[in-house]
Amino acid sequence: MSSEPTNSTIDTSKFSEGKRRALEMAESSRDLRETSGLAANLFAGNPDFHAVFPFPEQSASDKEQGDLFISQLKTFLEEETDPDQIDIDGEIPKSVIEGLGKMGAFGIKISKQYGGLGLSQTNYSRTAMLLGQHCGNLTALISAHQSIGVPQPLIMFGTEAQKQKYLPLFAKGQISAFALTEEDVGSDPSKITTTATLNEAGTHYVLNGEKLWCTNSLVASHIIVMARTPSEKNPMAMTAFIVEMNWPGVEIVTRCHFMGLRALYNGVLRFTDVQVPVEDVVHEVGKGLKVALSTLNTGRLTLPAACAGMMQRCLDISLRWCREREQWGKPIGQHAAIATKLAELAADAFATEAMVRYTSSLVDADKNSDIRLEAAMAKLWGTEAAWRGVDETLQTKGGRGYETASSLKHRGQTPDPIERMMRDCRINLIFEGSSEIMHLFIAREMLDPHLRAAGAVLDSRKPIKERFVAAMKAGVHYSKWYSRRCWPGLATVPDQFDPKLRRRMRRIGALSQKLSRSLFQNMARHGPKLEREQLLLARLVDIGTELFAMSTACARTQWLLENASPKVSQQAQQTTEYICLRGERRIAQYFRDLHTPTDDKGYKLARDLLTQED
Repeated sequence: MSSEPTNSTIDTSKFSEGKRRALEMAESSRDLRETSGLAANLFAGNPDFHAVFPFPEQSASDKEQGDLFISQLKTFLEEETDPDQIDIDGEIPKSVIEGLGKMGAFGIKISKQYGGLGLSQTNYSRTAMLLGQHCGNLTALISAHQSIGVPQPLIMFGTEAQKQKYLPLFAKGQISAFALTEEDVGSDPSKITTTATLNEAGTHYVLNGEKLWCTNSLVASHIIVMARTPSEKNPMAMTAFIVEMNWPGVEIVTRCHFMGLRALYNGVLRFTDVQVPVEDVVHEVGKGLKVALSTLNTGRLTLPAACAGMMQRCLDISLRWCREREQWGKPIGQHAAIATKLAELAADAFATEAMVRYTSSLVDADKNSDIRLEAAMAKLWGTEAAWRGVDETLQTKGGRGYETASSLKHRGQTPDPIERMMRDCRINLIFEGSSEIMHLFIAREMLDPHLRAAGAVLDSRKPIKERFVAAMKAGVHYSKWYSRRCWPGLATVPDQFDPKLRRRMRRIGALSQKLSRSLFQNMARHGPKLEREQLLLARLVDIGTELFAMSTACARTQWLLENASPKVSQQAQQTTEYICLRGERRIAQYFRDLHTPTDDKGYKLARDLLTQED
């Protein structure tokens, strides 16, 4: 295999074989469009806030369609489901699954042409918010099926024949799953061992291998399976297949059980000489990882949406408790230590919803829009915020937060399910890209414009003369680029913004410029070794993500000032002021910590520990 992939701007010639293979596989499947939009421009130091102004709210007709379904779903959830009993039993009642299927909950985004509800991404995200407030197990059932299961890959990449054959089944209530992970394969798909070999007749692929942690596999009728399809041209090629669970050779080895989401229908699957028709290849042979990554870009948006709903539920529980519970002569919500927790929850719920609504609107405006950065940042920020939020909610309620809902109910107390919510919430920091992987993913996209502009300078595979010419061009480019980011006012803030919000947006613009300069300085300082500085890159990513949260919160507040009641708009403005002030404080700390010596000391300590014998 060549050490220089045609579409990679990263010099992998000095990498170990395993690292080179993994990186080149990931690079070959990246979206090769140049990053653009608000998120990318925040890293580039030139955000145009017209991208979020006016804040892209739903049309009246789209909202009406969503309201109708969400109202129906809410009534069903309240009257027909018991999340605590589902948690205790570890099973979702058959009647609940059937009821969800009848109302179209497994075909929310499937076009009406194929029997689905045909709802927008915004309405799907609103549905996830509702589910996130109610039950983590039902959220996982519906989202694993529609966000990363068979429907989304077919909507994005399927042939018309595949859509006509399969989408109506899901619209009527059948369930799907997604199989990528293996025993030795987590975030590094280059290690996949499941194979699919074309038979001599060229009619079927013969599938063999085993998949781990396949959510919904125990109740699915169809799954998407990622398998190696090596060729002489591309020995690392991977392909996505539609597999029917009742085919000969498909075996559910065992069901997996977890700390939370105890009714998760997650299992280990084994494939033994499974005959997959060539018609069931999704997209193209060898393009499986692209299918997976593209699906996840949209699919992972479900997680912060559900987290926004869960944080709103935590806020409702905390507010009620803080008004009722008195200690030392006054309600506990009036004590500063507790009041701060309420402010944090309100801020995180509002900012996460703003990010989700904005990113969802980009999908609704253009199904092929590039949301990889926005979705990843919403996922990273929202899931981390939700984990903090449920933890602080438990702390606020003390022993009653640690106690199970059934025990509270037995004692005659309000059965707030915080203990269950905490167990269910924890997986969100791991699902569909862990926080660590999200940092690396965003960092790669953050660096991409610079690799395009100056990557050839650092590429040891290229001739000296070519690198010298590239260095001259890069020097001219960056002399202009850097100087522009030293002048104030590069960011464009619409005049229509409320004066207070305009000041915040200008401050976001200034911090964006500082971020872009810092990113460039660290590239110049570390050169090709920058990719090793994972903690440094993570802090730069966190700065950009914080700025994205602040920007979308400001824009949504501007919309509320123009369209909502005075009470709602005033509260939104107060919440956003807190989001921005807190964000500036966090960003200042991230900048201070960019080159902390603690990182090197910690890394050395870890290496010494790893070399010690047990």
